[in-house]
Amino acid sequence: MTTLTLRPALVSDAPVIAALITDLMPFLTLHPDGRGAEKFIENCSLAAIERYLSQPKFVYQIAYLDGELAGVVAMRDNSHLFHLFVPRALHRRGIARQLWQAASSASLARAEVLAFTVNSSLRALPFYEQLGFVATGPKVEADGIAYIPMHKLGVSSAIRTRPHPLS
Repeated sequence: MTTLTLRPALVSDAPVIAALITDLMPFLTLHPDGRGAEKFIENCSLAAIERYLSQPKFVYQIAYLDGELAGVVAMRDNSHLFHLFVPRALHRRGIARQLWQAASSASLARAEVLAFTVNSSLRALPFYEQLGFVATGPKVEADGIAYIPMHKLGVSSAIRTRPHPLS
């Protein structure tokens, strides 16, 4: 597994985050040219990423490998996996898994999380299933994108800290 350097993302990181998502857009939209997904594309634009990074309900982490961008992960409202992207050249190296582990661990450290949610692209579905996410409904096609709503049970801080009844 590759060792990453992670840090909280700053508003000044928005251009590299937006560029990463733009490069991956053909995997995210129903049509590789983005036709019909204009609203989704706008929600991934530089201006949108700057807005997200400025709001406390979004927690972004950015990862580097040997000084090069290796990925980004973002949680919304501490329990929804909002963004998880890795550059194409680094796919299938365990980076997305490390980003998920960092984001979920940080969320659990901040507060009780009974369940995590994600809207998985069709391409990422096997990855999220490997992480333990399960579909909560059928495939949704709307506004030029398709996704599967999913959830994964979290860990309650009360459960983590509660003494065993026999102790």
